Amino acid sequence: MSSVLYVCVRPERSAADAEHRSFRRGLGLGTLDRLDLLHASLETVEWEQYDGFVIGGSPFNVTDAQKGEHQHAVERDLERIAGRVLDGAAAALFTCYGIGVVTRLLGGRVHTEQPEQASATEVHLTGAGLEDRLFGPSAPSLRVFTAHKESARATPPGSVLLATNDACTVQAYRVGDRLYATQFHPEASPQDFADRMAVYRASGYFDPRDYARTERAILDASVDGDDLLARFPRLIGG
Repeated sequence: MSSVLYVCVRPERSAADAEHRSFRRGLGLGTLDRLDLLHASLETVEWEQYDGFVIGGSPFNVTDAQKGEHQHAVERDLERIAGRVLDGAAAALFTCYGIGVVTRLLGGRVHTEQPEQASATEVHLTGAGLEDRLFGPSAPSLRVFTAHKESARATPPGSVLLATNDACTVQAYRVGDRLYATQFHPEASPQDFADRMAVYRASGYFDPRDYARTERAILDASVDGDDLLARFPRLIGG
């Protein structure tokens, strides 16, 4: 069994498959086990046997006014993973939608006042980020892809801010030694992100009338999130 489990929370199969490939490449793993929470719960796999979890993004939002039972079930399972990591039994990297779930779990507030349209952005490491074993080697900043409608208003209780920028105050934080949450997508290459935005072109992450310009800007971007992601497996068991 692989020691890392990719947890998918995307309903769209093409986007889910591509994200799985992106994480496998970024982590530098030959194989990466996968669980699609829209189709199966944690109880369908021996999830407590894994030492690490990477949680992908989703068109869901923690702040959604109306949620179906599928979304409630997904959020409960993500909270269970976070709880196991907080107990010191594993390491995890929650991205995008996942940072909202963890923020709420910890008693923080998620708001919709700092959205970012689909684009490459530079995030700046804080003092704690510079000293962090996952983020530190990327000092003083890294360029990554982002696209979101909500974010943490501030770091939740018990967490440490690792990265920020002017557009979004909380770009990444750490809880304890091995729970990481990022608002951005470290796994996506320019082609990965362009393909993903084709799936979500009518989902409000950019003006669909500007699709060609948005796609061109994404494909021309240079990002280095893979460097950060490649360091994640070293946290497992550490």
